[in-house]
Amino acid sequence: MEIVAPERPAPRRTVISWALWDWGGSAYSAVVVTFVFAPYLTSGVAADETSGSAALGWTTGIAGIVVALLAPAVGTRADSSGRHRLWLGVNTALVVGCVLGMFFIEDSPGYLWPGLLLLGLAGIFYELAEVFYNAMLTRISTPSTAGRISGLGWGLGYFGGLALLVILLFTVIQPEVGLFGATDEDGLRYRIVAAASGVWFAVFAVPLLLFAPRDARPGSAERSEPAGVVRRWAADFRRVVARIVDLFRTDRETLKFFLASAVFRDGLTTIFAFAGVIAAGSYEFSDAEIIYLGVAANLVAGIGAVSAGFFDDRFGPRAVIIVGLVCLIAGSVPIIVSDSPAVFWIAAMWLCLFVGPVQAASRSFLSRITAPERAGENFGLYATTGRAVSFIGPFMFSTFITLLGFQRAGAIGIALVLLAGLVLFLFVRTPAEVRAEDG
Repeated sequence: MEIVAPERPAPRRTVISWALWDWGGSAYSAVVVTFVFAPYLTSGVAADETSGSAALGWTTGIAGIVVALLAPAVGTRADSSGRHRLWLGVNTALVVGCVLGMFFIEDSPGYLWPGLLLLGLAGIFYELAEVFYNAMLTRISTPSTAGRISGLGWGLGYFGGLALLVILLFTVIQPEVGLFGATDEDGLRYRIVAAASGVWFAVFAVPLLLFAPRDARPGSAERSEPAGVVRRWAADFRRVVARIVDLFRTDRETLKFFLASAVFRDGLTTIFAFAGVIAAGSYEFSDAEIIYLGVAANLVAGIGAVSAGFFDDRFGPRAVIIVGLVCLIAGSVPIIVSDSPAVFWIAAMWLCLFVGPVQAASRSFLSRITAPERAGENFGLYATTGRAVSFIGPFMFSTFITLLGFQRAGAIGIALVLLAGLVLFLFVRTPAEVRAEDG
């Protein structure tokens, strides 16, 4: 592993524009995927919640498989062409188009599959866009600033989700007649929320598309490309396989990081995926209380992510990841042993405080060990490895509930996933450690 830094830091407007993309994109995730539109599909559009939830699960799973198959080749294609900004713009526009299309999904069972199709496609294009977005971190940061910049992006992402959720809650969702005549008739309230999320994302994506580092094709080193789209994509997949083999032979630390981060990132995702489920089922939170929990969770996670960026640059992302995972594992214990809502609130906020730092530091760690010309490829593999093990957290959550017979036992499964990721990460050495041993 070798740290390759840009010659000079990116302009401040470029860094801010990069972080604003996360502000807009994470708001789409919070409002459309987590709190509002997806629940509307399963409870308001589907004939019944059971069949609607099953259909949503199938759609999400298929979308995940598509991302896992496409992400590495998409990143390789962007690296070989030098067009990260172009493909970020294309995929962002496709996400916005899909989300705007959700405005036409009325609350009738006949609209379920069109709605799920739009949701699935938006998820695919968003994760592909994130490959190029994350890859840009190698071009706008240096080893001394990568932690703060990555943390800024994660933090603004949480704050963006919080801001849009609060705005829509008080202007569209709660009022009897909201903005633009929003009511429950034909699902208009939720359709307006979806459209607003698309507009929000588009507005805050524009600065990055204007001020991102300019795309540039490789010069004489550019690879000769086979004729035909299919042959070019086949060549990209062969490069991905060759890249994995090359990592195993020459850079096993990066390969070990992909594995370790995939496991603990799945644990982080599972925390957010099932926090509301536990709040409702084990602590009897009302719908309003769950929304308040979501607002508080995004606020605390955002503060944690931004603050941890300074520790990342001071002590390194490795230290932030290890400390964060230890604190997350410890924070799951009160949920396992207590049925007090007050204890759950404290534990949930503690967990949220460290989720953002671990996510941001993981991205920072990879950016520090990735050469800019490999950025798309490496972050494509980063996305794929995360998808490849995304079943572990939910499986462990359900397994311990089944074995022990109470819902809070699912937190044991999540804690064990985080512990497994931590143990694997302890075997990943930093570039400095590798150079010291080789020397």
